Amino acid sequence: MDKVKIFYTKNNCWGMTLSIDLHGCNHKIITNRKKIREFVIKVCKLIKVKRFGKCMIFDFGEKKKVNGFSMTQLIQTSLVSGHFVNENNRAYIDVFSCKYFNPHDVVKFCKNFFKAKRIKSHYTCRN
Repeated sequence: MDKVKIFYTKNNCWGMTLSIDLHGCNHKIITNRKKIREFVIKVCKLIKVKRFGKCMIFDFGEKKKVNGFSMTQLIQTSLVSGHFVNENNRAYIDVFSCKYFNPHDVVKFCKNFFKAKRIKSHYTCRN
């Protein structure tokens, strides 16, 4: 059992939140609605959660600095969300679930999927 799961179980955590900042992502991926939808399906499979309803993906942002797709996918145990910034090829992903998942696996998956050059992540066990 990994250290995070031991802590999660020992402290009777209710859920966990993972925030990932990805820098230097592949522009063709973060600006492609189909690729973002594919990401959502694959990350939900990775953490073994059931998607609830359709993934909502909107392209918006009045200022060039923040323009890009935003995504929200409800899951049976909470939600996966993200925002993708066209101007600087960044992605900001959040996963919140009351079902345990390995945050290190999700970070690695996100980095590989979006071909990020640099990442910063933080997780919190909720109780």
